[in-house]
Order: sequence, then structure tokens, then C-alpha cells
Amino acid sequence: MVKTLIFDCDGVLSDTERYGHLVAFNQTFGEFGLPVRWSDEDYRAKSRIAGGKERMMSLLTPEFVAAAGLPSDVRAQEEAVRRWHQRKTEIYTNLVVEGHLPARPGIARTIAAALGAGWTLAVASTSAEPSVLAILDHVAGRAQASRFALVLAGDVVRRKKPAPDIYELAVARLGADQRTTLVIEDSRNGLLAATGAGLPCVVTVSEYTAGEDFGEAALVVSSLGEVGGETTTVVQDRTSAPPGDWVTLADLEACMLSGTTSLAGTGPKP
Repeated sequence: MVKTLIFDCDGVLSDTERYGHLVAFNQTFGEFGLPVRWSDEDYRAKSRIAGGKERMMSLLTPEFVAAAGLPSDVRAQEEAVRRWHQRKTEIYTNLVVEGHLPARPGIARTIAAALGAGWTLAVASTSAEPSVLAILDHVAGRAQASRFALVLAGDVVRRKKPAPDIYELAVARLGADQRTTLVIEDSRNGLLAATGAGLPCVVTVSEYTAGEDFGEAALVVSSLGEVGGETTTVVQDRTSAPPGDWVTLADLEACMLSGTTSLAGTGPKP
């Protein structure tokens, strides 16, 4: 059967949060004259909220609305957030195009190997679609990015991660078999979304997610690892054998099998 590999974007394809999204959020706040700048610690907490607009919406306390001179009407506030987020996406996309956000170790290698083996590849992310497409082109190259069967991003589903909706939609649109489908994520929200959709998950921890609970994952590693570069550190392994210096397609196939077996009937932790 055809194997399917679904990637999250931020923290999986590239280290985007600290050097991309945080920079773009703060530049946007400055351009709009908003009385907020997120520190690294502030943004670590905000990154647990799925979706950029949702992170901005979390600012809208009565105190912030008054300090920013925003209207009290909820729809007018939502329109303001839409404009902020549109500009933030433009800034972020420029950072990607300018090469400020390199691929995470092993991503380009894994994409090339999976395509070469005839696997179906997809991306499922809560980030805005222009941002996701820019990252995918940058880390995989335009030719390989064009071979992805599906890119789901932004507001394509009503409920964002940790709800399973985006992965359920991906499986449905791809016509994928859950028994031969694997998700690569970097956060607990993403892990819960994947396992909630009945899919095994490999977690490559990122700066902002290290220390989160990944108990439901088939495999947790520092990164996929790069030949001749950064090697993989195994944090948690529920497969038959741990990876070596880097994660191979054989390791990912093992995660498909042992992930679904080990998770059967357990469901995600609350």
C-alpha cells in the first residue's frame, strides 16, 4: 500500500517560531502602534495557542483594547486583527524568502527519500497558507515542493489543533489509509491532533516545545538528523528498534506499525 507522510510546518519543516513568527509579530505590533512587544518567554506561552490570528486575539483584554484605542465592537476588533495578521504574514514570508529560516536537520533528506520511494507527502498546518507555501518551497526546493499531494493551512478547518479536524480532512482528501500514514509534529497540540485522528506520530522537539508531554508519540527525537551533520538524539521510543545517527524511511515505517499498535484503544491524554 502507498505510504503517506504528513508534516506540520512550524518547528517541523523549519525553526520558524523564534526567528520568524516572533520577529514578524513584534514588527507588526510596532507598525500598527500597538502597546505590546512579546519577549521570548511571552511567545513561548503564546505558541501553545494554535493559529496566528488566535494568538493576536488573545491580546484583546479590556485593558489592551483601551490602551490601544481599539473600538469596543467585537466585529471591528476582529477586522483589526485580520489586518494585523495579513501584514504579519507579509513580513514573515519576506523573512523566509530572504533565507533567514533554514530547514530543520534531515527535512530535505527525508522529503527527497520519501518522494523517491513513491510515498505521498502532505503538509497540515494552522499557519497562514502563504507562510506555509513559502517555507515548503524554501526547505524542499520548488521542484520537490510541487510534488506534495496536499497542503492544508490556516482556516481550512473550524477547529484547530489539538482538535483532530485538520488531520481527518487530510486523510479524507488524500484517500489515505491510516495504517500506512504517519504524522511528523513538534508540539503536544499537534501530537493530540494526529492521534485524535487515529494516526501515529513522530515528534521532532523544537525550542519552544522541549519538555512538553509526548507520551502518545511513537517516537520522540531531537531532530530527524542529517548525514554528516547534526545527529539524532532519541528522547522516547515505542518502536521495535531506535534510530541510529539519523531517522531513515525504515524507521518511519516502523513508527507507522508500532505507533498504531501501541496507541490502539488508549486515545490521547487529556
